[in-house]
Amino acid sequence: MIIWIASYPKSGNTYIRSFLSAYYFTSDGKFNFDLLKNIKQFPNAEFFERSLNNVDDASNNWLLAQKKIKEERKIKFLKTHNILGAYNNKPFTTIEYTLGAIYIIRDPRNVITSVMNHWSFSYDEAYKFMTDVNNGTKSNLDDFSTYSHLSTWAEHYKSWATTKNFRKLIIKYEDLENEKYETFRDIIVFLNAISNRTERVNKQKLENAIESTNFSVLKNLEQNKGFEEALYSEREKKFKSFFNLGFNNRWKKILPNDIIVKIEKSFNKEMKEIGYL
Repeated sequence: MIIWIASYPKSGNTYIRSFLSAYYFTSDGKFNFDLLKNIKQFPNAEFFERSLNNVDDASNNWLLAQKKIKEERKIKFLKTHNILGAYNNKPFTTIEYTLGAIYIIRDPRNVITSVMNHWSFSYDEAYKFMTDVNNGTKSNLDDFSTYSHLSTWAEHYKSWATTKNFRKLIIKYEDLENEKYETFRDIIVFLNAISNRTERVNKQKLENAIESTNFSVLKNLEQNKGFEEALYSEREKKFKSFFNLGFNNRWKKILPNDIIVKIEKSFNKEMKEIGYL
């Protein structure tokens, strides 16, 4: 069965994934990049027996791949940026394969600048990206095995936040800065509960996992050793930093007023519901 670590892109998914890999896949809670191999991204080519030709081909194979995962009879963490919905009536996942989910939400006024850095977008391009109901991403131009259907920032949030099909924990990215220990502790308590783990939270391991996945630590690791999930920018002819600003991404200091107004107008209802407005 699958436990999803889900989010809209550039919302803290890899941060949570790093912490979980340090806590659950080490004896001491100390992180290194190799541990991320324990929590892979879905969809991904390794889950399919062949290349996928288009979006329809991809969506037709999502559940088939998850069926094989279930047949392993293990609980598996998987990272995803996919909206929790269907593409042409083909669902991304079902309760047959999903045990639960952690969903990370981040203020869209900070998401937009991270999107800009990651894909080398302008403000207008990033805004269009976040408001496009047909939006999707993939890492290989010729293969749709990595295709994730996103839709808009708001629709993405609503799809995961409102589901009643399985247990979920919604985490605000901002709480990973302001209430770090309590937030990570709550994540472990939630995951242990849905996994029927009886052990209590290992406080020393928890503290080590938090310390060794501090954003500045992750950024330094990328600078010194590289990070295979960083994207190469054809526009800038270089690899872009995956761990860019983190909690120093402050929309009040960065965003032009016209972009702030557009985002707050487009996502007004959801931002009020979450507490961003």
